[in-house]
Amino acid sequence: MRQWILCWLALWPAFALAQPVDTAAFVESYAREHAFSGTVLVERNGRVEYERSFDMADRAFAVANTPDTRYWIASITKLFTATLVMQLVDEGLVDLDAPIRAYLPDYAGEGREATVRQLLNHTSGIANFDTVADAATALRDGIPAYQLPHTSDDLLRRYASGKLLHAPGTTFDYNNGDYVILGKIIERVAGLPFEQALSRRILEPLKLADTGMLRQGEILPRLAKTYFVREDDGTLVNDLPVYPENWYAAGGMYSTARDLRVFADALYGGRLIGKQGLKSMLAPGLDDYGFGVWSYESKIAGKPHRVAKRPGRIMGAQAQLYRLLDDEVTVVILANVGNVDLDEFVARIGRVVVSGKPER
Repeated sequence: MRQWILCWLALWPAFALAQPVDTAAFVESYAREHAFSGTVLVERNGRVEYERSFDMADRAFAVANTPDTRYWIASITKLFTATLVMQLVDEGLVDLDAPIRAYLPDYAGEGREATVRQLLNHTSGIANFDTVADAATALRDGIPAYQLPHTSDDLLRRYASGKLLHAPGTTFDYNNGDYVILGKIIERVAGLPFEQALSRRILEPLKLADTGMLRQGEILPRLAKTYFVREDDGTLVNDLPVYPENWYAAGGMYSTARDLRVFADALYGGRLIGKQGLKSMLAPGLDDYGFGVWSYESKIAGKPHRVAKRPGRIMGAQAQLYRLLDDEVTVVILANVGNVDLDEFVARIGRVVVSGKPER
């Protein structure tokens, strides 16, 4: 008997390591090791399997992040914008292959012949107006397009009507200007300001009460403050003062992890756009980019799994909306400190949920 016990004890470490990794244990270990600040939500087959918030929404007053905390979702906004466009396509009001000039006849940029499809997949060829490439430059020179107030008409004229750098359809060039133009097309076709179109077509039907557009002049309850890490000395500092509405249809929204989970279920479940529209949205183009979302296959435990991934980042605000399409798994990560590689974090969570293994 004693020999059997000793043998079992000798094998126990290997046996323990072979067990599936618990999602909660992995997330909490990773969050602790990387000083993550924000909220993580994991859903499988329509049921929330994990939800927890970490660290502070406001460091000055020691206010904790909670599942009800609202975060700036940055470029996840583009997926909402792409969804609005595809709704108008479904209704026969927008043609994916029609040029910008068909909807904005007064558009003055050289890219007026670029199509709606090319705006959606960032192949319009229109010059990118976001030229600040790193935090050091932003700290030294500011962020010119975002630190003075602009209307959406100003944004279109000043920052999204530049020269044509590439022949439309030939080069992937991620550009907020493409989605500024799409926002104005939505306004023109729907006959409503972008915010109202968003509310009537997506937010109200889905009862997304904690989602909307940010404005510098409004105090929004439960909105997390954002912080970034200086590259020169590693200190944590307040984000630069900006007008968030200047990101408009490209990045000006806030939400909660819970609301984004509902949005993802409705979108990928075919309740916001039709089957063909969703297929078009998820068809990977250049750089594996579809319409407002990256779409690709990822190997998990040696098997291919289709992924739809929409990240976002503006200074310290970071966000991930990650969907394993064939597994009905959604992972939402919203952060208010820009110190963690959320691309790695969200991918590893997805692998843990599907295979029980957090392999890199």
